[in-house]
Amino acid sequence: MGWENRADDDPEGDRPGDVVRSLAELNAAAAVCAAQFPTIGLIWWAGTQQGDDYGGSYGFLYVLALAVVVLVTPLVMPFVGFAHAVAHIVPAGHLARVTARHVRGPTWAWHLVYAGALAVVWAAVTALLWSWPFLITATVLAALGVLPVLGLGHLRRRARVTGRPQGFWAVWLPSLFASVTLFLLVFVGGLLATVVGLVGYQAPALSAGQLTGLWRGADGAALRLDPGGKAELTKLPTESESESESGDWFADPPYTVCEGTGNWSTGRIGDRDAVVVRLDSGCGRQTYWKIGGTEGAPELFAQFGAPDAAEVFVLVRG
Repeated sequence: MGWENRADDDPEGDRPGDVVRSLAELNAAAAVCAAQFPTIGLIWWAGTQQGDDYGGSYGFLYVLALAVVVLVTPLVMPFVGFAHAVAHIVPAGHLARVTARHVRGPTWAWHLVYAGALAVVWAAVTALLWSWPFLITATVLAALGVLPVLGLGHLRRRARVTGRPQGFWAVWLPSLFASVTLFLLVFVGGLLATVVGLVGYQAPALSAGQLTGLWRGADGAALRLDPGGKAELTKLPTESESESESGDWFADPPYTVCEGTGNWSTGRIGDRDAVVVRLDSGCGRQTYWKIGGTEGAPELFAQFGAPDAAEVFVLVRG
């Protein structure tokens, strides 16, 4: 018999096959839940990369970390899917079946309703215990329940057609193929969107007037840019003479801390607009402070040392 044959007629637990049906449904729910998590992880990671990386390069360690994640994900995915199924999808399905016996409407529709309701419950729990934002958490959890509920409904229909529950590999192999396919589609789509400029970080464009004012950094560093092109420095890291002339990127530290007055102008280095600061005294050399951050919270930053391991200093509005 299928998972839900006579499910609307008999009380839970009255049939000997209930245990088998429940285990089969739990297995199927875990498989469907697991299929979406690699793609969700990719989307989350892509979202974290939308901010300013200050021109950094991840290099070999980044590639190695990504390779480890790809290799480990298939091992972790079943456990994550099982946890999601036990805490969210399976309880919602049980409530949906009980409701469908007494109220009109398809079981899958009630399953979606209860999945959304449990998302609200878990969002409230996380808000109380860990101060997670309630509305965002509830929305995300509710969205995570849609694909498993619809996928589980599809597997139930197949079980009714074949007359028996789907076996272990009958649900996990399609889950694996679906997971890989969905992951690749999102990955390739993200690459294309990045290439054409639909997504990705864009540094703010600031006029000379917007750049004027006080900018502060760590350890008391400050840079005041006056409208007339004058600059005043306080404990500000500046490109050192040794690094500029000898290429000694490995000096400790790879910069010179300077104070005094000078002048500034707008410029460009690489793909970034920048503020070029020149001192009147002999301390350090002219330094390019690149423009970063966002339109609402602009930043100036400079990099000192080897390009693949540069020390970055950031200045924000004072």
